[in-house]
Amino acid sequence: MDEAGVVRWVEAYRRAWTSNDPVEIGALYSEDAQYYMRPYREPVIGRDAIVADWLERRDDPGDTTFRFEVVSACGPVGVVKGATSYLAEGLDLVNLWVLRFDAEGRATEFTEWWMEVD
Repeated sequence: MDEAGVVRWVEAYRRAWTSNDPVEIGALYSEDAQYYMRPYREPVIGRDAIVADWLERRDDPGDTTFRFEVVSACGPVGVVKGATSYLAEGLDLVNLWVLRFDAEGRATEFTEWWMEVD
């Protein structure tokens, strides 16, 4: 996966985040993907489970702003640094994502670290 491919994936992720469309969400992940929401917590495993979990925790359109930069894109692995603002709550987070992709550009593994901005 090159940098442009990682950018495309993150832009598709953002569209899915905004739409909460199950088809858009599912298109991001391989059938057996693993989604680690915290580095040491058990992952959500499988596309259908990831979509269901996402929809349980979904944000409403317009609730967030997000900006990002690709830190690394090497082979099947991409690293993304992001910043998320939850507008109504006045909450700002910084994010670090480590993504592993299959040959079709879907995430097979997604680990995210986030922390509040002081």
